[in-house]
Amino acid sequence: MSSLSSPTRRIAATVLAAGAVVCAVAVPAAADGGGRHHQRHQPVEISRVQADSPGHDDRSNHSLNAEWVEITNTTRRAVDLKGWTLRDKDGQRYRFESVRIAPRGTLRIHTGQGRDTRTDLFQDRRDYMWDNRADTATLRDERGRTVDTESWSPRHR
Repeated sequence: MSSLSSPTRRIAATVLAAGAVVCAVAVPAAADGGGRHHQRHQPVEISRVQADSPGHDDRSNHSLNAEWVEITNTTRRAVDLKGWTLRDKDGQRYRFESVRIAPRGTLRIHTGQGRDTRTDLFQDRRDYMWDNRADTATLRDERGRTVDTESWSPRHR
């Protein structure tokens, strides 16, 4: 660059700096693993998934309840989830009844049987819902619009 004029060097330095900023912003997004697909400006998101319950998959209620999905309200207002659904890639679904998620609160939806509380809901299934190796959890509102999805596969773990 020493043979370039001063204005040309400044332009080249500016272009290189801009390129570095673009790369610095783009790399973290690409390193995410590709599993998240948030819809913008939605009040509720899938925040965590435990698709593979620890231990042996013996279909006991304890093992079924160790498989869960957490959803989080990101707003300062309670959100009514009545009519919302949580689905897997095969179309199995859980439909929320009269449930409100507290402001900035989190609900854990377990696969097995149990007594619903303010923070834990139970699907009352006798078999696993989520595929341990690869699946997609889709949260839809009462109108069927996708609010959030979370996908996992062996290459994204």
